[in-house]
Amino acid sequence: MTHPWIADRTLGFDSSGIRKIFDLAANLKDPINLSIGQPDFDVPADVRRACIDAIESGRNGYSLTQGLPALREKLQAQVDQEYGHADRKLFVTSGTSGGLVLAMLSLVNPGDEVIVFDPFFVMYEPLVSLVGGKIVSIDTYPDFRIDLDVVGSAITPKTKLILLNSPANPTGVVATRAEVEGLSRLAGEHNVALLSDEIYRLFCYDEDFVSPAIYNEQAIVIDGFSKSHAMTGWRLGFVHGPAAVIDAMTKLQQYSFVCAPQPVQWAGVVAMDVDMSDAIEAYRGKRDRLLSGLSGCYNVTKPGGAFYVFPEAPGGSGGEFVRRAIENNLLIIPGNIFSHRDSHFRISYAASDETIDRGIEVLRRLAEA
Repeated sequence: MTHPWIADRTLGFDSSGIRKIFDLAANLKDPINLSIGQPDFDVPADVRRACIDAIESGRNGYSLTQGLPALREKLQAQVDQEYGHADRKLFVTSGTSGGLVLAMLSLVNPGDEVIVFDPFFVMYEPLVSLVGGKIVSIDTYPDFRIDLDVVGSAITPKTKLILLNSPANPTGVVATRAEVEGLSRLAGEHNVALLSDEIYRLFCYDEDFVSPAIYNEQAIVIDGFSKSHAMTGWRLGFVHGPAAVIDAMTKLQQYSFVCAPQPVQWAGVVAMDVDMSDAIEAYRGKRDRLLSGLSGCYNVTKPGGAFYVFPEAPGGSGGEFVRRAIENNLLIIPGNIFSHRDSHFRISYAASDETIDRGIEVLRRLAEA
């Protein structure tokens, strides 16, 4: 029963299905956990030390809302070097999720349409709903590629925003250069905002990462340190885009998140200089290990990035298949948490090789059952 005090905006969506899986994990003994989208390596030692030093030296108060100058200016210089746009401003956020919330609050009016690609990250639909927007979902099954003609047909006078996530959660698919360039062109032609969620950009295994900001100077980019440096609990992200948009988002941050944690921002300054290529290469190996283990048993599109595989569920129902997997002590995520379909399931290979091998053993057994 709903409490009479609860606002209507909270009623349009349920608690995250991923969180429910995590809660279930607490009731299993030594589960094979291939559910969580969190790196299994630790925060680099130099980054940990920088955070500790900041805490011990008393740098624990508020920072400027737009971010610690040492970090913000270093990030801005990196962005300027990469894109060279005359109007591209940056500010620091409390995680990329904080950036997404601020972007929706700043850009989307009630009744505005937001185009997303199904399957999509679990937060997108609830956040659009929260600000009164309407999701326009473009189905990308079976290969999770973007059909630019379909996107063009989906744009209406009410379209405010196209939301791109590449490399993608939950599929691991990386948008091609042609797809990114085409989306950038469509957004520009129709005067629609293009928001690029690039939190997995370092995790590209087969080709170079391509940002829509290369082709569209108005593109808004959300990025952060959570996945690349295993700083998921530290809540450090950043957003860059046209100054007018960034100023609006920064203004809203003053009245919501206030600022990202100051000691973590000092750690971010150091993290920018840490070479994470060995970790990325290790995750390429984990992807290949999992794909090899599933070969011949599952219909799966090879992921080019992130740390997820999104196979088709034997029997047709991802939810039913995940129930069977949990009965065999394997934690994976049903695809309908990310999608309007219930045909697939998500595996995260952000785990030890031993855990991946245990998972493969169960998955092969379930496929043969």
